[in-house]
Amino acid sequence: MNKTTKEILLIIIGSLIFAIGINYFAIPNRLSEGGVIGITVVAYYLFGWSPGLVNLVLNMALLAVGYKLFDKRVTWYTVIAIVFSSLFLHFTAGLYDELNGDTLLAALFAGLFVGVGLGIIFRAGGTSGGSAIIARLANQYWGLGIGKAMLIIDIVVILGSVFIIGQEKAMYTLVSVYIGAKLIDFVVEGVSERIAVMIISSKPQEVLDQVTNSMSRGLTVLDGRGGYTGESKEVLYIVINNQEIVKLKKILEEVDSNAYVTVHNVQELVRSGYKSGK
Repeated sequence: MNKTTKEILLIIIGSLIFAIGINYFAIPNRLSEGGVIGITVVAYYLFGWSPGLVNLVLNMALLAVGYKLFDKRVTWYTVIAIVFSSLFLHFTAGLYDELNGDTLLAALFAGLFVGVGLGIIFRAGGTSGGSAIIARLANQYWGLGIGKAMLIIDIVVILGSVFIIGQEKAMYTLVSVYIGAKLIDFVVEGVSERIAVMIISSKPQEVLDQVTNSMSRGLTVLDGRGGYTGESKEVLYIVINNQEIVKLKKILEEVDSNAYVTVHNVQELVRSGYKSGK
């Protein structure tokens, strides 16, 4: 199976999982969603319009406006994601008669399925259209950050749905959207999320030797200078897995318990030997 075929299959699988999350958990419990799918669900509640058809029309219209913002491959993958998610929303529509119970449980599982489904689509190299397109347009014309723009769009749609589904259901929807966003990050980044660590130690060579020998990891040595004392210092920089931070802390406790250490998440790492970039 070549790479393109595998990615398209992943997009189709992600679209199915996403549709089940909407039709099996969100709609029967009268929950909404953020972005375009939220508008689609509200339109179903108000007018009984097919979620699949409304999702297809809205997303294709937005893609026609913003297709120049994506490269050719992402555009085609986005079209595939829109078409299959719309088809699955249509063909799984009967599922909403099957489950109607605990709203909190439904919100949790709606977030789970929607987040995993969209995460698979993003990981395969596509997008869900909708909010992603609007966010990119907002970024281009008004300089608004893409993440912030998507958050604003989701909040606006959910706030608008309050008048249709009520305050309580809207709050449950916020829970669902939050869980979905976290799961998207988890699926896209995987369990091997990287963190960057900066170490300022009075024993930099000993720390370097221990990390190199015990963890089989290389460090970058940076030249630093104390802002108050003016004293020259060696700053150690390393990117590791989340799971490796415990071992690194043990090494630092043994070698230099007074070392100054900062840890932060790595948004993206593109380098041979770590994680390939798309």
